[in-house]
Amino acid sequence: MTRIPGRFGRVEPRATARAYLLGPPSSVERKNCWQLADQASHARPGAMQRLLRYARWDADAVRDDVRTYAVEHLGTDGGVLIVDETGFVKKGRASAGVQRQCTGIAGRIENSRVGVFLAYATQRGRALVDRRLYLPERSRCSDPERRRAAGIPETVQFATKPHLAGEMIAAAPDAGLTASWVTGDEAYGQDPHLRARPEETGIGYVLAVACTTRVRIDQGRTLVRAGTLVGRLLTAAWQRHSADNGAKGPRYYDWAWVHIGTGSHRHLLIRRNTRSHRHHRSRSKA
Repeated sequence: MTRIPGRFGRVEPRATARAYLLGPPSSVERKNCWQLADQASHARPGAMQRLLRYARWDADAVRDDVRTYAVEHLGTDGGVLIVDETGFVKKGRASAGVQRQCTGIAGRIENSRVGVFLAYATQRGRALVDRRLYLPERSRCSDPERRRAAGIPETVQFATKPHLAGEMIAAAPDAGLTASWVTGDEAYGQDPHLRARPEETGIGYVLAVACTTRVRIDQGRTLVRAGTLVGRLLTAAWQRHSADNGAKGPRYYDWAWVHIGTGSHRHLLIRRNTRSHRHHRSRSKA
């Protein structure tokens, strides 16, 4: 809070922001405005709700402050940028980005909003450093009346989740986030434009792709599905290594490393569950 008070023009939202930030790390069971207000000894949740809905403060500037704080405390040696998304169950139709969509937090299709996030990790720890709200094209961006009701600026247009992730990755170096790698799951790895972002800047990446993804082998002469390639690999191509320690000790997988494309820098890194060879996941690495 010593860094960000200037982002709040009035005393009340500044004090409420401090009380709000003290809530999530506390033992409060549910982190809603009622519970956080009670934690802060407020009689009612009105101040918390005003902070989130109506108070004027510079959210992007606070994001920049947090990002700078993360770099100072986590360092930049061997940094990794991680893209992922999460959903927020939300009732009603007046909030930006709300529609019935698949969200992992509910485990089903539910009225919700989805945010795309960028995390930064080093050996010292990890932190969220950027975010974008995903606006579904059919529910918000094409309906002027709903855009006005939700307060969506005219300059904000529909963008896919991988595109939003690419914007954050591109902005990271200018913000002082020196990264050696970018990583993400299949929802992002399937997008060729997102894979091109780190290649353009010389950053390595490990992005998951589906087994149906077609890759070029034999110096680009042969086009084959990644899943088909897995089935053709000889036993000698696999090496067993632990991904990390789990609740029951090291998590061992079989790994294979296959050169793809015509350049020398692009490979397919394949991970196979040692307990069952019937299932496998393919990951592209450059």
